[in-house]
Amino acid sequence: MALNQYTPEEPIASIATALAPAALGIVRASGKGCIELVSKIFSRPRALLEAPGNTIVYGWIFGAPERTVVPEALEGQQKNRIDEVLCAVYRAPKSYTGEDMVEIMCHGGPSVVTAIHKLLLDNGFRQANRGEYTFRAYINGKTDLTKAEAVREIIDSRTDDSRSHAAGRLAGNLYEHIDSIKKLIVDTIAAIEVEIEYPEDEENFSDTFDCSGLEKASSQLAELVESWRGEKLYQDGARVVLAGRTNAGKSSLFNAILKEERAIVSDIEGTTRDWLESWAGINGIPVRLFDTAGLRDTQDVIEAKGVEISRSLVHEADVVLYLIDYNTGMNDEDKAFIENCTVPLIVVWNKCDKDSPVKPGNDTMVKPGNDTMGKPDDKNVSLSDDKNVSLSGLTRQSIICKISAKTGAGLSDLYNQIYTLLTRGLSTERTQAGLGSARQKDSVTEALERVNHALEVAKQDYSLDAVVQDLEDALDSLGEVTGQVTPDDVLGTIFANFCVGK
Repeated sequence: MALNQYTPEEPIASIATALAPAALGIVRASGKGCIELVSKIFSRPRALLEAPGNTIVYGWIFGAPERTVVPEALEGQQKNRIDEVLCAVYRAPKSYTGEDMVEIMCHGGPSVVTAIHKLLLDNGFRQANRGEYTFRAYINGKTDLTKAEAVREIIDSRTDDSRSHAAGRLAGNLYEHIDSIKKLIVDTIAAIEVEIEYPEDEENFSDTFDCSGLEKASSQLAELVESWRGEKLYQDGARVVLAGRTNAGKSSLFNAILKEERAIVSDIEGTTRDWLESWAGINGIPVRLFDTAGLRDTQDVIEAKGVEISRSLVHEADVVLYLIDYNTGMNDEDKAFIENCTVPLIVVWNKCDKDSPVKPGNDTMVKPGNDTMGKPDDKNVSLSDDKNVSLSGLTRQSIICKISAKTGAGLSDLYNQIYTLLTRGLSTERTQAGLGSARQKDSVTEALERVNHALEVAKQDYSLDAVVQDLEDALDSLGEVTGQVTPDDVLGTIFANFCVGK
């Protein structure tokens, strides 16, 4: 979106809540003269005009007079009452946008909300563009770009953990961390400028140049760059695909993870012919969970298409849960899948709440490192290790979990294994803020490269001006993160991703 579509101070209005039946709906207005414009359709105009900031005024929203003949005694009540409302008044600069604002809180019926919104548009307001309220907050100094992007993150968050990460950035922890790194760079530039103006030893600057501040800045920038991988996982989520032969219990596990009956469960083989997907949260990580058709050779054209799609989904997965019926055991098809799977894989032995008639022999379960089998969540269900599970003939070391999708036993261990695979190599426990967007990551990466180059230049006794230039470029890159230095096209891209009410 082009920034010329955002006109500062021009009165704008939009619906800020979902258009669905609800107890309350909110129509938001902002801009120069917006309080006066709203007062023209309000039953108590003087009370609204005189209301201090951060107060609420009760009244009615009136529309155009009804075109009906009324008795002379009722002429003063000709106006069409739309709804009984509360108007929250905010006066500049103490508002979300930094401008005068009015938020009309009405009953949440779609007809009521749209009628009030249309009335505002007919009385001097323009429809707000996507993200225009937050853009005005940014240009009026009420927020920086890290906080603005965090607003969208919170709206889009799918788990408590992803919301918590975004809330930290909204509270300013990323801005403060970036600011502390900038101070390290600025202090170094100041020290260099002193050396340039008052040189004590022009021949050997490297002996007097204190690199400790830049080295600390480089280390912190590197940690920020690395943080993006983990933050991206909490924002975008991961794809977890349930695969396995027919009747292994994939649909039952799908329902158990979602805690609702989404997939049809039946003992008839081939019940699931198409794939289902839904969002779920596993140990705080948003997960797109896929239930797929059973993998087998079939003459049924529709089922065969479902099997083909299932194999395609497996290849695109971040983690595959391959289910095997504990009571029927593993066959050559299972072994072939496990051996040939190229994505992270967990072998899930399902239906372990039943007494298996299968006697797998003396082969023991293959377990990587110190991984252990799933423990029961229900004391009435035994997932003990007295039954050996045969994985003989396999060369791939697989993570193993024993569960009962029917009773929920072993699911907590399965969740932990999924979490471990998804976060492998990521820093999930940090004391500092993490980056919230690819844009931020690119800018911090540029700053890191400039700081590292400055350190290299200093070690090689290049001109002091070259060091300063690198550090100034690093400051510009960090300024792009917070919005102190930002091209217009970047701003347009950021705010175009917001909803209209923000």
